[in-house]
Amino acid sequence: MARTRLTAQDRHAQLVAAALQAFAEGGYAGTTTDQVARIAGVSQPYVIRLFGSKQELFLATLRYAGDRIEATWRAAAEQDPTLHGLGHAYKQLLAERELLIVLLHGYGAAAETTIGDAVRACYGNLYTVVRELTGASPDEMRDFFAMGMLITVLGAMRVLGPDAVPPQPWMTDLLGSMPHAGEK
Repeated sequence: MARTRLTAQDRHAQLVAAALQAFAEGGYAGTTTDQVARIAGVSQPYVIRLFGSKQELFLATLRYAGDRIEATWRAAAEQDPTLHGLGHAYKQLLAERELLIVLLHGYGAAAETTIGDAVRACYGNLYTVVRELTGASPDEMRDFFAMGMLITVLGAMRVLGPDAVPPQPWMTDLLGSMPHAGEK
């Protein structure tokens, strides 16, 4: 049976998908390019040839996560260009936990200059996109992003999302205080 060769763009996407999984599991410091290569089914030198370094692979993975969130918000705004509409769409990303966890790892690794620059640019872009799509005030933006960070952390801990753990009393209390927490 003949194997089909992937295009460079397809191979790049395959490696970023593998990196998303690996970095979500091990974080930036705890993940090797060899682990990413094994998940992708390629050699470690091939990963380095395509990305140059682990840091560049991580940056590509962060860009992918930010682009995925932006695309989700832009699609949602076509139906409901409000903070509520975009917030509802963000909660749908809880099914893609790796995206959110990689962003959290990026924030944690922000002391490294290049990564810090990248996550600040990502966050700033997402802020600008939401402001552009909704026309929200600075106070509304602060509240939206504060709630988004809470949702991100709760999703990473599996308190929210499709694979949520059985609720403990503190979880029920917190989730009960959040507007629209139970929405799907």
